[in-house]
Amino acid sequence: MKITSYELFQVPPRWLFLKIETDEGVTGWGEPVIEGRAATVKTAVDELMNYLIGKDPLQIEDHWNVMYRSGFYRGGPILMSAISGIDQALWDIKGKHLGVPVHQLLGGKARESIKVYSWIGGDRPSDVGAAAKAVVDQGFKAIKMNGTNELQYVDSYEKIDRVLENVSAIREAVGPYIGIGIDFHGRVHKPMAKILAKELEPFRPMFIEEPVLPENNEALREIANHTVIPIATGERMYSKWDFKKLLTDGYVDIIQPDLSHAGGITENKKILSMAEAFDVAAAPHCPLGPIALASCLQVDATCHNAFIQEQSLGIHYNQGSDLLDYLEDASVFQYEDGYVAIPDKPGLGIEINEAHVRKMAEVGHDWKNPVWRHKDHSVAEW
Repeated sequence: MKITSYELFQVPPRWLFLKIETDEGVTGWGEPVIEGRAATVKTAVDELMNYLIGKDPLQIEDHWNVMYRSGFYRGGPILMSAISGIDQALWDIKGKHLGVPVHQLLGGKARESIKVYSWIGGDRPSDVGAAAKAVVDQGFKAIKMNGTNELQYVDSYEKIDRVLENVSAIREAVGPYIGIGIDFHGRVHKPMAKILAKELEPFRPMFIEEPVLPENNEALREIANHTVIPIATGERMYSKWDFKKLLTDGYVDIIQPDLSHAGGITENKKILSMAEAFDVAAAPHCPLGPIALASCLQVDATCHNAFIQEQSLGIHYNQGSDLLDYLEDASVFQYEDGYVAIPDKPGLGIEINEAHVRKMAEVGHDWKNPVWRHKDHSVAEW
């Protein structure tokens, strides 16, 4: 079997889909995208696919190494996202060719389903109590929210109190045992992160996420020594080598690699297995489309330390199109009692509605995240 061609589809709300075709009629789908840089990743995919045309798609490990190691300059969000989507599509082809789901090729399932959480509150959290109650009423056992608006390096306790009011409203609305993930989103610098982490303890969050930017991960030591709340990070880390120091330093409790950013299925299986050796849990990042989610679930199925999965249904970014719109059979992601079953059909376990993909690719998108500024007009972290 040989790879013969490929196509890329930039589709709303902010996604990029890849279709790889073979001379035996087996096709695979991937989702190579970094949010806000879809066109840039698209160019990187074009460059990498020049090598793969005419190659055997089943030799995934070798292709991954060539895509990664053949460039003198490597890593980072653009190149690793391009590799991620190609890798997903190759695994989809291999599973379909052999007639088994990808998780069977990774050793088989360690679980039948995995807990999922729902986003609430938008970029600037508001009305979170009512929003949390609504998704819990739908059966979700966990939610996640952006914790704060923008914060200066040292900011006011008024903003701290606003965060506490929001989380308090959620606890009051949903009770003491629903999981609450509080995403600092890298908006918080170390001086305020220490305060927030300590002040949030009475609400018993499931985790705090990206309490500082990943380039400041050395600050996690001080934050971890200030709080008992589990610390999660990793969505802006792109390879096993990026995660190596995070794990050996020992101040993270939950890693959150993104299967469309951190090297796809091949690399993330290794990252999650590395974390297991450090007794660290995994909650893969996935505010993206159905191909990315299907890829996550195939890896989650095989990793004992995966405990919850992000998914984008109803997320505030999904304007105009949502998670299920591009699937022939949306029931594959039917959430029951806060869990989703691991897809068992061959490949990634989903069937893409190609006609709808082509239609929406004509609409396209040029999604960019907002640029925020503080009152003094200096640029704020979004």
